[in-house]
Amino acid sequence: MIKKSMKTILNITVFPVFILLITISCGKNQKSSNNEAHSLVADTGKAVITFTEYEHNFGRVESGEKVACFFSYENAGTGNLVINSVSASCGCTVPKYNKKPLAPGENGTLEVVFNTAGYSGLQTKSITVHSNAEQPVVLIRIMAEVVNEL
Repeated sequence: MIKKSMKTILNITVFPVFILLITISCGKNQKSSNNEAHSLVADTGKAVITFTEYEHNFGRVESGEKVACFFSYENAGTGNLVINSVSASCGCTVPKYNKKPLAPGENGTLEVVFNTAGYSGLQTKSITVHSNAEQPVVLIRIMAEVVNEL
């Protein structure tokens, strides 16, 4: 009788602990496998932005003209390139760009419009490109000699 009740006590005590250990163990395995899958999705490589040229000279332009140019760039990396923002050093210069992610190997363009109204002489304007690339901040610039009469 004592042997039988000891066996019952052991079954009652050990069995739930065993089930608990299996449940915890399975949950950990599942959790780590989810983390592994998540890290595979999150680790998509690095974007690298490279411009064909980093400055553009409009030459001589008449005051009051709006002149524009395009800066071509490529994602030379292994992850998607996202341009977060583009800002100019002056309100007279307006950058326009596509906000869609650029896959590795794809090309994009950044348009820069410079309004020369109210300016004269040699002008240099900087445009700052912020992205998720390895080099997150890139400076490009435009130049022009603004004259009153051509």
